[in-house]
Amino acid sequence: MKTREEALKYALSFPETYQDAPFHDPNWQLVRVKGSGKAFLWTYERDGYINLNVKVDPEWRDFWRNAYDAVMPGYHQNKEHWNTIILNGSIPDKDVKRMIAESYDLVTDSPSKRIYEAVKKIPRGRVATYGQIAEMAGDKKMARAVGNALHKNPDPEHIPCFRVVNAKGELAGEFAFGGAGAQAGLLEAEGIEVTDGKVDLEKYAMYAGGKPSDAESGIWFSPR
Repeated sequence: MKTREEALKYALSFPETYQDAPFHDPNWQLVRVKGSGKAFLWTYERDGYINLNVKVDPEWRDFWRNAYDAVMPGYHQNKEHWNTIILNGSIPDKDVKRMIAESYDLVTDSPSKRIYEAVKKIPRGRVATYGQIAEMAGDKKMARAVGNALHKNPDPEHIPCFRVVNAKGELAGEFAFGGAGAQAGLLEAEGIEVTDGKVDLEKYAMYAGGKPSDAESGIWFSPR
């Protein structure tokens, strides 16, 4: 990712967001959250490169600064809570997107972080449905939000979204997880049988409808 347009397009893909130019200066383009009006992405050109300012959890602030020379303390912002990303091509797109997504979560009441934490609790060799993950994340009615969050998964290596299936045990479409057959391959590598694009929930489901402590302790329930 090297252009302002790419960064703005990605930020605007999140729910309830809009673009703003508050300084009457086209060099400064922000993306804000509707309602609160809080900005989670600042874009501007400086020294020949597009720069992004993103809010950052203090626990991750120094990690990103140490990981990439093109990430530094927030330019013209609180340096404890903001980082500046220089789009010079040295940072993989997935990490730029992850930092933008983390910034969005920090300024909203987005359930994304709760969803990702719930997905992390699905043990190897088990699956959960979108509805079960929604309930674990605190709202059983947001199954669709679970799907949206998983398709924007900022860290597939540690958030095993391939372990989530629909209420019938069916796998996701070809566009997810790297293409046709990819999700099935990941599940089968963990010993889960996939037949005609489906997983037997009676055999492999992690039931999240019980007490959270039960799910976390590894007690398994029938999905019914």
